[in-house]
Order: sequence, then C-alpha cells, then structure tokens
Amino acid sequence: MFTYRAYMLDISRDKVPTMSTLRLIVELLARFGYNQLQLYIEHAFAYSAHEAVWRNASPLTAAEIRQLDACCAMNGIELVPNQNSFGHMERWLSLPEYNALAELPQGGAMTPWGTVKKDPTTLCPTDPRTLEFLDGLYAELLPNFGSRLFNIGCDETFDLLSPGGRSAAAVKEKGAGRVYLDFLKKVADLVRRHGRRPMFWGDMILKHPELVPELPKDMVALDWGYEGNHPFMEEAAKFQAAGLDFYVCPGTSSWNSLAGRIENMRENLEAAERAGRQFGAKGYMVTDWGDGGHWQPLAASLPGLILGGAFASEGPSAAKMNLEEALDAAMGVPLGGTLLRLGTLYLRGGALRANASELFRILAGDRGYSRHPGLTDSVLAEISSIAEGCRHAASAFTSPTLYGQGAVWAEEIVHIANLVDAACNRRDERRLRFLREDHARVWRLRNREGGLADSLARLPRF
Repeated sequence: MFTYRAYMLDISRDKVPTMSTLRLIVELLARFGYNQLQLYIEHAFAYSAHEAVWRNASPLTAAEIRQLDACCAMNGIELVPNQNSFGHMERWLSLPEYNALAELPQGGAMTPWGTVKKDPTTLCPTDPRTLEFLDGLYAELLPNFGSRLFNIGCDETFDLLSPGGRSAAAVKEKGAGRVYLDFLKKVADLVRRHGRRPMFWGDMILKHPELVPELPKDMVALDWGYEGNHPFMEEAAKFQAAGLDFYVCPGTSSWNSLAGRIENMRENLEAAERAGRQFGAKGYMVTDWGDGGHWQPLAASLPGLILGGAFASEGPSAAKMNLEEALDAAMGVPLGGTLLRLGTLYLRGGALRANASELFRILAGDRGYSRHPGLTDSVLAEISSIAEGCRHAASAFTSPTLYGQGAVWAEEIVHIANLVDAACNRRDERRLRFLREDHARVWRLRNREGGLADSLARLPRF
C-alpha cells in the first residue's frame, strides 16, 4: 500500500463539476481506498483581482473550496491545492492584461509532437514580475486548504525552448535545464514562505537528468506517464537515487478517447504500481485530464478511478479485480460490462496511438489528420453497431424514478455510445446535430455551465 493514494481531476479543460458532483467524487475516492484529492487548476478558481481570466469558466470560489475541504476531511481525504505556475498558462497569457508575463508573448511555440501552440503558454522565468504574480495567487488560494502540500505544476514549458523567447539569452548562456531549475527553485521558495511543501510535475527536469540531484530534498516529484509502456522504472530510479520523495502518476486513459482506452489503462496503472513499489514511491496518483474539450463524461473515467484505487491500496493483486462487478456496485445499475465494452472499441482495426483514440481523432477532425487504414468503412460500421447495442442496453436504466443516481450513470453511458457512433458516421448531419444537443444536456447533469461553449466549439459542425 502506498502512503499517499491520490486522485487528480482536471477542472480547467473545460469542465468544472458542481458541488454535488465533487461530493460524489469524494465519496467514491473514500470507498475505493484513496486519501488525497487534487483539482487541477489553471484558471478555474475565482481569484478576486483576476475576473477577466475566469469570467466564463464558472470557477470554484474560496467558500466552495473550504466546503469541499471540510467534506474531504470528513471522508478521510486530504484536499491538496493545485495551481499550475509555469507552463499551461495560456488562459492567462493570451489576454492583454497578462501577456507581458509570457515567455513568448506572440505564441507559436513548437511542441515535441510537431504541433504549434498558437497562444503563449509559459510564464517568463527571468521576469521578476512573474514571482510577484504567483505570490498574489498563492496568498488568495492557499488559505482555503488545510493541507500543507501544494502542487505547483510546472510541466510542459514548451515556450522556454523557443529561440524567440524572452529568456533566450539566459537559455543560451546556461542551458534550458538550468533556467528551468533556477525558476523552479524560486517558486519552491515562495511556496515555503506560504507554509507549504512544493510538489511538481517531473517531466521537464527528467529531460536534464544531470540536474535531478540538485532538486531541493523537500520537493515532491510527480512522475507522470499515461501509456502502458511508459518508462516508470527508469524515471522512478532517478528520483529515488536523488533522495527525493516522489509519486508515480498514471491516468484513467479516458481523455481524448470518447469511451476510454481500457486495456491501456490497465497496463498503465499496473506499470506505475510496479515501479512505485520497487523504487519506494511515497504516493500513487491517478490523473484524470480534460484534454480536447473534456468530451468524456465521468462514467468514462470511473473504471480507472476504481482500478487505480485498488492498485494504490492493494498492490499487484488489483490486477485480478473483477472490474465489471465493482462498476455495477458503484453505479447502482448493472452496466459495468457495457461501459467496459465501449472502452475497448478503440482497439478495433489495430488503429492505436498515444494519448488518444483514433475514434476521438476522427470526431475531432484535427487538421492534417487522415484516417488510419485499419479503420475501414466495414470496421467503422461494426463499431457503430456495437455502440448501438450498448446504447440500447444503457437506455433501459435512464429513468431517475426507477434507478435514482444510477440513471445519471446510464445517461452518461448512452452519451458515450453516441460519441462513438458519431465518430463512425462523421458525415451524418443528423447525428452531429443531435450529438451537440446531447453533449450539452449530459454536461449539465453533473457540471457547471462555464466551459461548455468551449467544449462544444471543438465538436464538428454540420
């Protein structure tokens, strides 16, 4: 059993749950062996001086955080504050009020995957105003939490590698790794002044392994990776050798998937547990992201939540868990098998990719995307037929008078089937029109209005 068994939910891309949904998640976490919760924040907290950035996001307020903190405590859960503090700040930096704090104010950074970030994403580490800005955020956010930990993020700082960045001279003189580490240490000092222990995502420092031993020993590294073959062993060994406390951080494999990637999720969770156990990780954190508009409803993440809790609290024996039965019990309706069947459709046609399903890419219609040759018209027709059967099975349980909260899970499973079906029939105007209406309706069952327009904007139009 890991000392810290955490779950992290993305509430910044684009879905902010209602308070009743957050309470439900806390109850699920307590039931399945977790003792920590993080809500990933970029802009979804109602900072008093920064309404421009959260105005349309339906953010959590300070009072709501305090209520949730108390709810967590009653359920044996530690609510750990989380505010990204270096990369992934495009919601801020794309606005005129904050653009001067950007490393690359004009945007256009190249990612490791060959895509280009249109908006600036990374705070400038060599601008002293950046720390002043973060200090103001921390002063308002942190008093609402009882936890002494604080996740400052600091992942995927792509703009720092751009030759046109404001820190380009420092990067040329010292190297990108050194510039990154120097700023990370300054943010960590700021966190300590606020009485917290800093946690950070480990991806950027792992690109400069020679610098890992220089990390302050009170920092907690978060070693994330979301594929079944992620090199957790290699990365965990580096953090252990440096004498750092660290968490292994797999994921639910639900984002960018429509229905989940069940087999990848199983492999990813198991690989993280194995490496964390071997190299003495203090914690195991299951991450649940909202990339691509957060199209997947909560039901798509439930298998990963349940199985991740089992790996965190029970170890290798979790691999033998009857996940279908656990899902049935958690949802209160016998739809675990239906949900798992939808979550394996991404395997059809051999069209596999990292961090997404081909079905998601078809529906998203990303620029430059071409359909995998394994997804022939006949394979898509087969997938559509299976989705129709799953939709029919779940529709039988959507009456709230008969099935109570189970009906909401059923509605979400119906919507997952609709997403898959729309991907298989992307040129069907009727399906796409219905999908947009259905997406908005199901979104509102558990989530706030803010972010819905952004999510809908990513769905194809008819």
